[in-house]
Parts: sequence; C-alpha cells; structure tokens
Amino acid sequence: MAEAHAAVAFSFAITHEGFDINYDHEVLNLVWNSGVRSWKKRLARARNGVRNGVYPAHIQSLWLISAIALGLHFAGYQAPFNLTNRILVHLPSNTINWQVTACFLAALVVWLSICFTMRYTLKLLLMYKGWMYESRAPGSRVSLPTMLWVAVVRVLSSWNKPGLYSFQGSLPRLPLPSVKDTMTRYLRSVRPLLDDENYTRMERLAKEFEQTIGKKLQWYLILKSWWSTNYVSDWWEEYVYLRGRSPLCVNSNFYGTDAIFMNLTDKQAARAANVISLLLNFRRLIEHQELQPIMVQGMIPLCSWQYERTFNTARVPGLETDRIIHYRDSNHIVVLHKGCYYKMLIYYKGRILRPCELQVQIEEILKGKATPVEGEEHLAALTAWNRSKWAEARNTFFSWGVNQTSLRTIESAAFVLSLDDEPFEFDLARPELLDNFGKKLLHGNGYNRWFDKCFTVCVGTNGRVGFNAEHTWADAPVLGHLWEYIFGDDIYGYDETGNTKGTPAFQPPTPTRLTWDLKPCLAQIEEATIDVTKLINEVNLRILVHQDYGKGFMKKCRISPDAYIQMALQLAYYRDAGRFSLTYEASMTRLFREGRTETVRPCTIESSAWVKAMQNPNTTNDERVKMMQAACDRHQLGYQDAMCGRGIDRHLFCLYVVSKYLEVDSPFLNEVLSEPWRLSTSQTPHGQTPKMDLKKHPNCISAGGGFGPVADDGYGVSYIIAGENLIFFHISAKTTCQQTDVHRFAQNISQALSDIRSMFEQHMKDHPKPAKSLTNGKST
Repeated sequence: MAEAHAAVAFSFAITHEGFDINYDHEVLNLVWNSGVRSWKKRLARARNGVRNGVYPAHIQSLWLISAIALGLHFAGYQAPFNLTNRILVHLPSNTINWQVTACFLAALVVWLSICFTMRYTLKLLLMYKGWMYESRAPGSRVSLPTMLWVAVVRVLSSWNKPGLYSFQGSLPRLPLPSVKDTMTRYLRSVRPLLDDENYTRMERLAKEFEQTIGKKLQWYLILKSWWSTNYVSDWWEEYVYLRGRSPLCVNSNFYGTDAIFMNLTDKQAARAANVISLLLNFRRLIEHQELQPIMVQGMIPLCSWQYERTFNTARVPGLETDRIIHYRDSNHIVVLHKGCYYKMLIYYKGRILRPCELQVQIEEILKGKATPVEGEEHLAALTAWNRSKWAEARNTFFSWGVNQTSLRTIESAAFVLSLDDEPFEFDLARPELLDNFGKKLLHGNGYNRWFDKCFTVCVGTNGRVGFNAEHTWADAPVLGHLWEYIFGDDIYGYDETGNTKGTPAFQPPTPTRLTWDLKPCLAQIEEATIDVTKLINEVNLRILVHQDYGKGFMKKCRISPDAYIQMALQLAYYRDAGRFSLTYEASMTRLFREGRTETVRPCTIESSAWVKAMQNPNTTNDERVKMMQAACDRHQLGYQDAMCGRGIDRHLFCLYVVSKYLEVDSPFLNEVLSEPWRLSTSQTPHGQTPKMDLKKHPNCISAGGGFGPVADDGYGVSYIIAGENLIFFHISAKTTCQQTDVHRFAQNISQALSDIRSMFEQHMKDHPKPAKSLTNGKST
C-alpha cells in the first residue's frame, strides 16, 4: 500500500481544458524532508572530512594564522621564508586585494605544514608499543622513554576534541612479523599439545617451510603490507566470513543479553520504543562523528573503522561468496511480530520520532490481528540456511516484484526489531531460565531472527531485551559499546507506570505490512526450516553465574583477571577432556588502522605445567602458586604480542591465502590451518566508556553474550567480568558429541575457580604481608 500511495503522489495529464496536475502534499513533504536530510548529511560528512584531515590541529587555527600573516605583512615584517612576497610575484598585481590573497595563501601553507607535522608526529608516536609491556604491578616504576612518550602523546591527543574518525589518519599500519619469529612462536605454542615424535616432525616441517616457500610467500605479504591499509582485514573478512557457506545461525552470529538484575519496565512496547530511540541516537552520533573514539588509558586511540557499518547494513548471500551492503541512510526499521513483517517509519515531519511516539506505533503492531500469509512465518529460516542455497532461492524468487521490494525494505532498514511472544526470564534459583534466555537470543526458533541483518533487537513480552548480531561487519566490542550506551540512558526512560516519558506531539504514521508472494518458494522455506530446526537442536547452551568472587580477589593475587580466568579454563578443560587442546582467545588489533582481531593461545608450556601440578598431589601449594604466576605472565606476554601485531595466526592465515593464490602446496600450512580449536574463548568487553556509572547503578550491567561452538567436539566459552564479585560464563557445545557436556564443563569451571582461590588463600595465609607500623609507616 505504501508503494502504491507513493506511485500516485504526483500525476500529470493533458486535457481539453489544459494541464491537470495532481499531487499529494504529505508524500511530497516526505520526499522533500528526505532530500534535506540527505544533503545535511553530505555537508556534515564534508565538514568532518576536513576536520579529520587536519586533526590534531584545529580548523579554526587557520584564521589565527591568517590574521598573523596579515599583521606581519602590513606592519612591514616578513612572513617565514618570505612566503607572502614570493606568492605575490605570481599574482596579477600588487593591489591591496591581491596582497590580502597572498597573505591568506601564505598562511594556508604554514597552517597545512603545522597540521601535517602534528599529524605525522602523532602517527610516529603511536607506533611505539613499549608502554604495553610496562609492568603494572603495585610499586613498579615506568621507564623514562615511556614517561616521555606519554607526556607528548597526551599533549597531542588532548590538543583538540576528536571526532569518531579523527585518529584514523594517525593510526599506524599493522606490522608484518618475520617468518622466523612466527615459526618460533608457533612451535612454542604447540609444544604442550604434541608428543616428542610429533613435535620433532612439526619442527622439521616448520624449518622446511621457513627456508623454502615461506620466503616467497612473505615477499608477497610485504608488498601487500606496503600497499594496503591493513594486510589482514580484507582477506579475513572475505575468506573467514563472506566465503563461508555454513549457516550464519549458531556458526557465525553472536548474541548479547539484557541487564538481568534490573527490571526497568514490564511493558514490551515501552521497552522496545526506548531502545529504538537510543539506538537511533547512537546512529546519529556515528553519522555526525560526535561519538568519542575509544581511548586506552584516556589517550591511546583505537581504530573506529568498524563503526561505519553498525546500522543500515546487511549481508547478502551469493552462490560462492556473500557481500556486505551498507546503505548511507535509512528512514525506517523492520518489525517482526508473530510471523508478520512491518515497515515502521522512524522519521516524520522532519525529525526522529520520540520514544512515546515510537511506543504508539509498536502498540499498534502488538494490538493488530494480522496473520502471516502462507510461508511468511518461516521466511527468515532462509537466512539461517546454507548460504549457497539461500543465494539460489534469493536469485530465483526474490529478484522482482513484491518479494524484491519487501526484501530490499528489510535489507535497507536501520535494523530489525523482533517482538517475541514469550518472556525472557531470569532467576538465580532457576538457572535454566537464563540458559533459555541465551538460546532465544542465539538462535530463537530459527525463523524469528533475520540473521543477515547487522543486528536484530529482540524484546520479550516482559520487557527484557537482547540482540543477535551478524559477525562479518564488526567484532563484539563495537556491539558492546553500543549496548553500554543503551544501558547508560535506558534507566531514565520510563515513568512510574512503566511507559515511556512524554506525550506524542502528533499521531505517528501507522506501520505498514510488507507484502509477499511466497507460494513459488514454499518448498525452499520448508527445507530451510527443517535444516535450521535440526541445527538449533544440536546446540546446547549453559550460562554460569559465578558469584563467589570476581576481579576483586584476582587483583589481590596480583594477577590479570583475564589470565586468571584463562588458567581456570585450562584446568577445567583438562579435567573435562583428560587432555590439553588448542585454545583460541580473541584479542584486538585496533591499535592499528582497520585492525580487527588476533588469536592468543592460552595453552602454553607454562599453563600445562601448572595444570599438571594442580592434578599432582605431591606438588606443594607454593610450587603451584609460583607455576601459575609464571603461566599468567606468559599469557600476558602472548596477549600483549597479539595486540601489538606480533601474533601467530593472522600471519599464518595470510601466508596460506597467498599460497592458494599461487597454487603452491605447503604441508606445513595445510596442517596448521586444519587444526581444530576445541576450546574457543572470548572475553566480552565491559566498561569501554564511562557511560555506565556502576557505583550509582550497580545492577546496570549486561550478563554479556555468547556464540556457538567452533568445533563439533569442542566448547565455545564467552565470559564477562561483570564486577568485583561477579562473572558470567556462556558455554556452548554440540549435543551430538558424546565427549562434551555444557553442564559438566560449567561444574568444572566452578570447581577450578574454587580450587585456585583456595590455593591463593592458603598462600596468603602461609606468607602474610608484614604489618605496617602505626607510628612511622615502616614494617614492624
């Protein structure tokens, strides 16, 4: 109906009486406002492009330098290098106007020189990574080079308030490690996983690769690292994500949960409306580049490249490879409720709708009696299907007519909202409720999430929310940042009745049903539904809420909380499987331009030695503590190396891609890239911004999120260190594997954390700190 209404918004006819022009004021007004909004965004992008190009200098400083140049010239003084007079001789005459022009051009040259000097100075400074390796232990001293570096970086990075992309031109490129260094690190990482015979064989393969084909492949990577902005990211997106043919559901998409200890409102429409409004505010901050970039320790910027595709983005299936489509603008979202799809406008009368107006629209959908047409209820199962099969169905049945129009409406929407017809529940006394909450967000029923979309916001009937996100366009920290922004302001969005605050200024436009003709593809929809149902039935999820202690106790042990938890996972896995396994932990490389992730390998020689000591009753407690501290130090070094571009796996991956392009077979790379990650882990970032005040609102924290298992016989573990005494673990595994069990592994994690705590408590008891004198502060 909306498309038909737009089609007749303007008509022109010639009659016997002259010209006959008919037009619809309302629709033409929508067209006008859309154009105005588009031009405003273009001007804003142009302005921000100039601001980012000269950062960290100010644009306004050009006028100051111009004033100085004019003052010097007309006072009889020469500008630096006599620039004004040198420029003046090339101008048509020596009149006042041309002298002013020469002064301005001279000022522009000086200003640009200062801008680029400051910019490249900052870029050179950001190449220094020595600060990453400085000890953070209490009482440790920072080296003099790092202290000087901090002082200069702090001055440059605080000289001007940055926009979201202001630091992009100053971020260094990801460095390319040498083949020799990568081989050394790789062999060390697999030593605890191989017996002597297999390790000797792997040493031989690595040495042979390094001395032969590795040199040739490395030269191609060197050329790519010089030519491209990031030698990994484009290939990583293409070959790890877009060329994958497995369903996105469970295998790729991840989820995030609500702040489960808070009940802001039990009204589904109100919560959905307020979350939509906050998401649109976040989108506006990205579009206007007013969102502050994430700064490590308040001065070291992280790459913001991934934020560009947060909204208005979809992954479109292809027969061999998918593609990411990002729309510059979108004035609507798509709402999915009881199998029906609705287009809901978010702009009206020249502005974004307020939460109270959005609530009116959502209530109209919830109160409606619409029923899905044949095939519509299970339509989204196609997005959870094999990518090649979905691409074939899309090309055959969704390339014209109403199906093409409606599909484009979904793919061009800002995001998708799913109004579920069941509650999202949580109760500490009933852990299965939180497990079900996570399952609903990870995969739902297989056809109430549009898995191709950048993200789907899911709202339960009791007002709790979560999201399911497509992984190709960005990594979890970007969604974590967005989710923190929402929770920080969502607290204040409701009145005493649980509704959104405020009164609608007008009757907002009614959401319109998307129309479909699905009879020709009912067989494909049914097959996709069967496949996705089988897929989700093969996955089990357990969310462990660990409240015995958190990072507060870990800090008392003078150990990094992340390293502490990774050691607990190593111990838990060894007890669960009876062996060590290749372990994946995701770290970021966003200290570099267009950086995404790198792999940390927590299973090390030191960690395996400590795990064996924990299983050996003849090992003393002091020996176990010492061995764990060594294992944590090694883990921290591996994490630091990964963040600084000295990782193992992305380099090996790119070498493998080059070998495939050259059609050169490498036994070493084939074996390395085929090794299964039976324990895949990731820490959900928390506290990236000061948006959430946990001292004021201690319960305003998400339970984190999770993902499906990477290996059929392995575990996927995501965790969030939510507070001083709270940790959430999201554990997934395949039900078809007899060797894995999420409930058993959760018990092993709890036991491992308990045993480590007992170990350190005994150590502190055996080695108490010397007491401080109350009179002179010295040890007594």
